[in-house]
Amino acid sequence: MVDAATPAGAGPLPLILNLTADQVRETFAQWSEPAWRADQLLQWLYARRTGDWSAMSNLPQPLRHRLAATFDLSIPSIVRLQGASDTTQKFLWRLRDGALIESVLIPANPALYGDRADRHTLCVSTQVGCAYGCRFCASGLDGWKRNLEAGEIIGQWLAVERWHDTQPPETRRQSSGPRLIDNLVIMGMGEPLANYDPLLTALRTLNAPWGGGIGARKITVSTSGLVPQIRQLAEEPEQFRLAISLHGATDDVRSQIMPVNRKYPVSELTRACEYYLERKGRMITLEYILLSGINDAPSHVKPLGLLARRLHAKVNLIPYNAVEGLPWVRPPDSSCVAFAEALRQLGVATTLRLEKGHDIDAACGQLRLKTELAQATAS
Repeated sequence: MVDAATPAGAGPLPLILNLTADQVRETFAQWSEPAWRADQLLQWLYARRTGDWSAMSNLPQPLRHRLAATFDLSIPSIVRLQGASDTTQKFLWRLRDGALIESVLIPANPALYGDRADRHTLCVSTQVGCAYGCRFCASGLDGWKRNLEAGEIIGQWLAVERWHDTQPPETRRQSSGPRLIDNLVIMGMGEPLANYDPLLTALRTLNAPWGGGIGARKITVSTSGLVPQIRQLAEEPEQFRLAISLHGATDDVRSQIMPVNRKYPVSELTRACEYYLERKGRMITLEYILLSGINDAPSHVKPLGLLARRLHAKVNLIPYNAVEGLPWVRPPDSSCVAFAEALRQLGVATTLRLEKGHDIDAACGQLRLKTELAQATAS
């Protein structure tokens, strides 16, 4: 509930996108506005994707002025866009405090996360930087800066939808309805479950019919293995999907590249995943980045296969996207294909992604780091 505009000098106005529908209705009730005005505002924000208070023509002018004095309507702005219109595209965004984050728009895939072939999947960030220090990841190379607000998570989806609305018809991607994005994966910059409450607020808005209208089973939350939060997510009423950034099926391998494994080793992570499976009954995805000489040997197949079968999980193999300044090497495609086939021989549902984003700095945080370095050099 918000009663008045932020006083001068007290910091930026709160983002309107931070508010749930109930909070909008509560605020309007406090302002003595009829309840249906809140529904009108939500339609302007999410169905019509309006970015200008003055354009909300069926709201009375005094109400529009009060909203403008009380809330910030801004969303992330595009700094750079890489990729062709018919391929994976990476968006570099600037937030209102100047921080940079990334989102990736992925075209049709053969059911990476959903039940059927995904049409347009958006990968979104939840933090500026990352504190978990996975050795192969660019997101945490410059450290952790802050959590994103719920409205900044939602704003990535809204910014892509608005961007798509402005594209010429001849280059616009085909969509099955009024929105471009059919699926969300929460595995951009940052550890999503370390920003739990804003994340859940954002996902509920993106799931709601009055909001993003994306089904809960079309939303996949990824984690590096935060065991308490996995258990917490299992208790939520929504049927969000879960993906584990595993990258090693034994403590020996995983601890080399993922410091989080020292706090939550594979045995604890496995039990948390079993609890999630018991509560939700939904297939878990095990994300596994293939690193040459680290986790891609034939000897690594069996422990991964046994874990996947124990969890009734699908394995998504991702050949490493090289990051400047890090020593890891992408295995040859032939080795990746052989690894995938060996998993399938063990009866494990396996997807191998060879082509998506390899040429556009698609590793999390990579484009942000390059841009920040260039800006620092120029100044």
